[in-house]
Amino acid sequence: MQNAGRLKQIRMVAGLINQQDRKAMPIILGSGVGIFVVAVLVGLFTGLAAFLIPLGLLLGLLTTMILFGRFAQRAQYSAIDGQPGAAAAVLQGMRGNWTVTPAVTANRNLDVVHRAVGKPGVILVGEGAPARVSALIAAEKKKTARVAHDVPIFDFQVGNEEGQIPVSKLQRKIMRLPRNLRPAAVSDLNYRLKALQPTMQMPKGPLPKGARQPRMPRPKVR
Repeated sequence: MQNAGRLKQIRMVAGLINQQDRKAMPIILGSGVGIFVVAVLVGLFTGLAAFLIPLGLLLGLLTTMILFGRFAQRAQYSAIDGQPGAAAAVLQGMRGNWTVTPAVTANRNLDVVHRAVGKPGVILVGEGAPARVSALIAAEKKKTARVAHDVPIFDFQVGNEEGQIPVSKLQRKIMRLPRNLRPAAVSDLNYRLKALQPTMQMPKGPLPKGARQPRMPRPKVR
């Protein structure tokens, strides 16, 4: 049953990859098969087939898995890019000990700021119109600093305009931040941040039916 579930996950991810880029699966499979074929030919011509064929099989499978993972991640980001809440989906999918609070502040235009707390400190991520989001981040940063004290506060804007970070690069950008806090300090920071109340304003007009935060596709292949 477990193997059947994993195969179903692989098919789901492969379908997502193919939907975003029809050249991806041929590249993935072709690379793995190509490495194996080269190993077989070299092994036959050199008399080292007993060693090179198993090695080529392992290297081919490894290459296929690595490329599959990379194309899967790219397809996941493409699937949610431009959707409201895409930044929060990326934050909640990060590996490691992170405390993520989506939409700690928002305005009537549905511009939002999300907060993540981890070893680097406090990370504020805004999405929406650049000028309005800048004002939201500045206000939230000032409010956060009152309880965070000397803890570093980083802020980013997600989007495809000048000065913004594409959603596909957000996780990499955050994971490269310096580790400034020990686990005990992170726990203490989270405790102090609980005192802050989310700042939300009612949006203009009715909310669209069925509106919800997108989620990163979860299936993984190991």
